[in-house]
Amino acid sequence: MMRLVLALLLLIASPALSADWGHYVNVRYGYAIDVPPGFAGHGEADNGDGQLFSTPTATLRVYGANILEGDFETAAHDREAAAADDGWAIAYQVSTPNRASFSGQRGGRIVYGRLIALCGGTELAAFELEYSKAYLTRFNAVVDRLVQSFRATDGSAMCG
Repeated sequence: MMRLVLALLLLIASPALSADWGHYVNVRYGYAIDVPPGFAGHGEADNGDGQLFSTPTATLRVYGANILEGDFETAAHDREAAAADDGWAIAYQVSTPNRASFSGQRGGRIVYGRLIALCGGTELAAFELEYSKAYLTRFNAVVDRLVQSFRATDGSAMCG
């Protein structure tokens, strides 16, 4: 019985662990993230801040931004508030001086957002993954991999 449970867990987690993940690096803001299998890129944004990746049922938006007012934690709170203003019922949020996460639900959809401070706290990078609540179990491993791979690189083109 235990072997059956382990086999099922491996099957569920296998998309998140498979070798065909892509990798995206943003030079302007100096961050990188792995991209799940099956997510097609839609090209770098005109301003170079990030990119949208999607499947027919999910979207992954990655972007960088300057922090114009306040500090990283204020900017993270503002992004969470913007998600709530967009109708997401935020059920989870955590913030430190350098990292923040939030998650919410709207209708049958889930959003998970993660932000990291860059450039000594004058910039940030973020990703937001939106997917169907029906795939919650499947996407838990995907979210874990995204969080683990999301990091600052050696520096941005803008960081002085």
